[in-house]
Amino acid sequence: MLTHDALIRLCRARDRLRETEGRAPIAAIAREAGLSPYHFIRQFAAVFGATPHQFRIDARIERAKHLLARGNHSVTDVCFEVGFESLGSFSDLFARRVGVPPSQYRRRWQVPSRVGTLPPALIPGCLLLMCGEAAAAIFKKH
Repeated sequence: MLTHDALIRLCRARDRLRETEGRAPIAAIAREAGLSPYHFIRQFAAVFGATPHQFRIDARIERAKHLLARGNHSVTDVCFEVGFESLGSFSDLFARRVGVPPSQYRRRWQVPSRVGTLPPALIPGCLLLMCGEAAAAIFKKH
């Protein structure tokens, strides 16, 4: 049975795992939660559906997707910014989890240089639902 206090500690641990700056070892986060590392891993997985390590990796990949979509950072910068130590392992893991390599993901979400044009993936879905093909044609013309 999970107590309210234990749930609060697990939520705090989840927040620490989400941080890319801290990079505290999982054993240290378990100690902060007042649990042994193995008990922490079991309870964390039971509550959040992923082990602490999986959760941390997912959080880093999400942060990497955000930074790559903004287009202000190189893939190498993003790799180190989110806590990976090897560009190769980052690129491989990113491609396996997201389905495309980081460089391709970055190109997909970069804003077009010509004002008034949007790639089809960036046309708001609500606009397409309301206006149908007319909206898509307007965005493609400009």
